[in-house]
Amino acid sequence: MSFSTLGLAPSLLNAIAEIGYDEPTAIQRAAIPAMLRGEDVLGAAQTGSGKTAAFALPLLHTLLERRGGARQLHGLVLVPTRELAVQVGESIRKLVSHLNAPVKVAIVFGGVSINPQMMALRGGADIVVATPGRLLDLIEHRALSIAHTATLVLDEADRLLDLGFSEELNRILALLPARRQNLFFSATFPPAVQKLADGMLHQPARIEVLSEAASQPAITQRAIAVDVPRRTMLLKHLIQEHKWRGVMVFVATKYAADHVADKLNRNGIRAASFHGELSQGARTETLTDFRSGRLQALVATDVAARGIDIARLPAVVNYDLPRSAVDYTHRIGRTGRAGASGVAISFVTADAEQHFRLIEKRQNQRVPRETIPGFERTETAPPVSGVTDTENGGIKGKRKSKKDKLREAAARAGGE
Repeated sequence: MSFSTLGLAPSLLNAIAEIGYDEPTAIQRAAIPAMLRGEDVLGAAQTGSGKTAAFALPLLHTLLERRGGARQLHGLVLVPTRELAVQVGESIRKLVSHLNAPVKVAIVFGGVSINPQMMALRGGADIVVATPGRLLDLIEHRALSIAHTATLVLDEADRLLDLGFSEELNRILALLPARRQNLFFSATFPPAVQKLADGMLHQPARIEVLSEAASQPAITQRAIAVDVPRRTMLLKHLIQEHKWRGVMVFVATKYAADHVADKLNRNGIRAASFHGELSQGARTETLTDFRSGRLQALVATDVAARGIDIARLPAVVNYDLPRSAVDYTHRIGRTGRAGASGVAISFVTADAEQHFRLIEKRQNQRVPRETIPGFERTETAPPVSGVTDTENGGIKGKRKSKKDKLREAAARAGGE
């Protein structure tokens, strides 16, 4: 199937050809016709599946069809993090740059001064890509109205709820017109996400591409048994052995991100930490350095697990295991994107063994434990009194400390 069979306007087909898109992905083939018919859409798809173009192309098609008179907001795209806002917004702008008709795309997020964003919204915008907190700030400053929005897109809806945006989402939904098209995308559908979708969508077209073999990313999963004190040296060993040009390393806390990055730098590996307590300028600069190859390792908390697209990232390492199987899925999804292959390695310490088994159970896949010569695990696990579902809180006895909760609150604030 080609894009020409999906019903898109000739100007969009020309833009697609100029950009170099070959043929539609699975979610694009299913979603675009439904959106062009005006249906609400409930889409389940992993990042890297072509989801942005799946909603951007029909959004631009209907905008070009209906445009007339004064400019008013046609499409509102809500995303969980600053990085995803930039990524999605720039993808839409890339399509727009190949159109003859002028289309104004605004990208707004917190962590930076609001004044330039208010200036950019003078005269209105056709499409706005926003994080919820900054969108509400702009509405309160009367820089933007969403009262006549034709289409609402929730991208990575599960992460929006993970980061505590429920209240903001409810306030935004109350300000939108009752009659609108809703496009709802999520990689996972825990109960809270399904409840949100049920309340928003009217007889949606349900699109599920996760089970299609062709859409599954080519990610080799590995689990290496190792003692806690040996993880950093094992990480250095793997980077040097495999000659990874880039690796994303996930840790549990801001302190761990800074500490591991410092250790890698001392051992001759160019690394930087990435977490919610960094300023937006520092986050942008760090990502630029990583994408350009000036950094070999990016040591990140889960603030980076979603919304960051690093082209051809060869490897992801779970230095610390995530608290949930859902976060595990999103972490490893940073590699193996857009048809490329990748490897995802988890360090499994003795006291994390039971937790990793629960992650395996959730994803219905057993990952054989490996031992690397010179890094054999010698520690033994403490007795486990019981476990809980990893999707809803991890292991009993491993509850978050007050400091962990404060760090997570800071990370959530960084996401706005």
